Amino acid sequence: MTDKTTDKMNDKGRGDLLQGTLDMLVLKALQLEPMHGWGITERIEQWSQKVLQVNQGSLYPALYRLQRQGWITSSWKVTENNRRARYYELTEAGRGQLAVEQESWDRLSGAVNLVMRMST
Repeated sequence: MTDKTTDKMNDKGRGDLLQGTLDMLVLKALQLEPMHGWGITERIEQWSQKVLQVNQGSLYPALYRLQRQGWITSSWKVTENNRRARYYELTEAGRGQLAVEQESWDRLSGAVNLVMRMST
């Protein structure tokens, strides 16, 4: 994972997203259904209980990168508000990548938790 995500999060208990985490979060957000960019950011914010906030300047480069890798596709559709928007959808390859990313994240976060529980 090579993206240099610098999404700033709110002052209280928030920090920069770990490098590469944004791609995984976008894939996860698209797991249920196709969505437009704003919907993706809303879903990530909602699922994280407003701890994670993805700005549009980071989201769209991530979406383009995921498309180039074949993990998502996009098409123009009309939103609930009767506006045209590009909707992004997870591909089968993207579903496989999400599983890989999830396994890697579980291993990494488990290791960090182990270190943080060590007493000095």
